[in-house]
Amino acid sequence: MSDALARLQHLMVCLRDPEFGCDWDKKQNYKSLAPYTLEEAYEVLDAIEREDFDHLKEELGDLLFQVIFYGQIGNEEGRFTFDDIADGITQKMVRRHPHIFPDGDMSRFGEKTTLTEHEIAQQWQQIKVREKQQSPNKDVPNSILDDIPASMPALMQAVKIQKKVAGFGFDWPNITPVFEKIREELDELEEAIRENDKSHTEEEMGDVLFAVSNLARHLNVSPDVALNKTNVKFRRRFSRIEDIVSAQNKNLTEFSLEELDRYWEQAKREGL
Repeated sequence: MSDALARLQHLMVCLRDPEFGCDWDKKQNYKSLAPYTLEEAYEVLDAIEREDFDHLKEELGDLLFQVIFYGQIGNEEGRFTFDDIADGITQKMVRRHPHIFPDGDMSRFGEKTTLTEHEIAQQWQQIKVREKQQSPNKDVPNSILDDIPASMPALMQAVKIQKKVAGFGFDWPNITPVFEKIREELDELEEAIRENDKSHTEEEMGDVLFAVSNLARHLNVSPDVALNKTNVKFRRRFSRIEDIVSAQNKNLTEFSLEELDRYWEQAKREGL
């Protein structure tokens, strides 16, 4: 273990010390930490999107601290340690990469594989299925989708579902029928809107988003990342509109939609 990691673990022990530790850190548990973990993960993604690598280093540290925190709580409860976490993921990755580590032997790293990229992807899914079947905690009956968290962000969850079933052949062979499915779902959404049926409209809107996320998967694009990029771009351009309006000592509400749209086009021409 590196000195830096050892110091970080010792820091966590001190923060959780029953007598001299930090009151806030001492009262945390798995559930109370979960929202912070999600927040730190999104801050990592934000730093990556902005290509702010100094900030990325800091955010990765914050995310690592979350893992150290869980490891310390697990150790205190006699459930697992940080070393168990690290050893577990190492064993899993070696097991799931037999094309890199033949027979699960890391010393055989460097031996060439004859498998294609598609065969490697299929092998990965098959290994995961075997792991689930062999797990002592598996539930019966057992769905291949059971290990996808329902709490995962919706677009990310949709892609995970699609990838999982695609691994078993439940998928379109190319993007052409995916476009057709999106058009079909848009037609059904328009029909629901005409019916003025809120519940049906919501259902069809979900179908449209699911189909669009499927297109993103076929294009090897993360819909979450793509949408976040658009959010960043919109923020940047709208901020420019606000600057233009502010320079005139006016408020946004004093301008018509047509005027604001002209400023939007100006922001686009400026490369924002």
